[in-house]
Amino acid sequence: MNAILLPTAAGGYRAYRPNRDPLPSLTCGPARSRMFYAAAHVVADPLSASAEAGSQVDWEATLAFRRRLWAQGLGVAEAMDTAQRGTGLDWPGAAELIRRSAAEARAVGGRIVCGVGTDQLSAAGPHLLSDITAAYEEQLAHSEACGAPAVLMASRALARAARGPEEYLEVYGELLRQSSGPIVLHWLGPMFDPELTGYWGHEDPDEATGVFLKIIAEYPGKVDGIKISLLDAEREVDIRRRLPAGVRCYTGDDYHYPELIGGDGELASDALLGIFDPIAPVAARAAGALDRGDPVAFRELLDPTVALARHLFAPPTRYYKTGVVLLAWLAGFQAHFTMLGGLQSARSLPHLATAYELADRLGLFPDPDLAEARLRQLFAVYGVAS
Repeated sequence: MNAILLPTAAGGYRAYRPNRDPLPSLTCGPARSRMFYAAAHVVADPLSASAEAGSQVDWEATLAFRRRLWAQGLGVAEAMDTAQRGTGLDWPGAAELIRRSAAEARAVGGRIVCGVGTDQLSAAGPHLLSDITAAYEEQLAHSEACGAPAVLMASRALARAARGPEEYLEVYGELLRQSSGPIVLHWLGPMFDPELTGYWGHEDPDEATGVFLKIIAEYPGKVDGIKISLLDAEREVDIRRRLPAGVRCYTGDDYHYPELIGGDGELASDALLGIFDPIAPVAARAAGALDRGDPVAFRELLDPTVALARHLFAPPTRYYKTGVVLLAWLAGFQAHFTMLGGLQSARSLPHLATAYELADRLGLFPDPDLAEARLRQLFAVYGVAS
């Protein structure tokens, strides 16, 4: 078995022998003990992808990937950060993605939630609160018309415009009053998007927590849950304990998800995670272990994936999508390594090489020979011997 030379950040190479024992294919029903959503990436059309927003999506390849997630029992969190909202996928593209994915979910009986925000507003801003609310309303109405529950994503426009927590309460309150069903609130931390610093009207996380807890308390029955994407496990556990009965805590912590989903014996987090896109076969098996009442097997399956997650989501965290799409290409789930907005260039070659190694060790490539051949093609483009 030949070794492949992987470039290192120090400028050298290390020899790695690829794993020839991939995980077998898996088909199963949805998890019962927790909600498991994978925030899914989009596949760009390589003939039209560019550095400009509004680049074209390869719809068939994008939907085929979602069908693969549903077949493994995972739900799809659509049109969210992993799908390059705000970093290549504009609102018209996201609206079409929501329409197509919601229809596909109905056809296969798959779970879906869809991100709604305010990204149809000009980035130049600032915008009036009434304009921000109207933008949210447009997207919320579209998602609900498509039959998909909504995730109220954090708004860059609101972060710029709001003068304090009262204005967050005003905007979110108006949206919850008119929503047709329970929705998920999303707290996306500045490590994922620096423009969201000080969200909920406070830079202090304790005070910010108090604001959205107040929103939830004022609109009982309108909030399905809160998705926490702060990469702070202790804070998530604290928030989880303070949520009203019946309101879920969806972990978005791609560093600490095994222990947060596993729970503390009393409470546990549900999952809405970008890392579930590349590790779907393992996540599905881990969900099955929980359903069987086997928390030990759950951790034995999911704990080894954390090294890959921490690597993909390493600072600058917002570029994690590059590694996610690389792994989908190496796994044979799409025909190219091209991203909306040209973000395939956002990570270094040594970073991508390590992502390959960590994923390969987990058996995530159905055809290891194909993965190796494609990695060597990528190296050749960079003028690197392998």
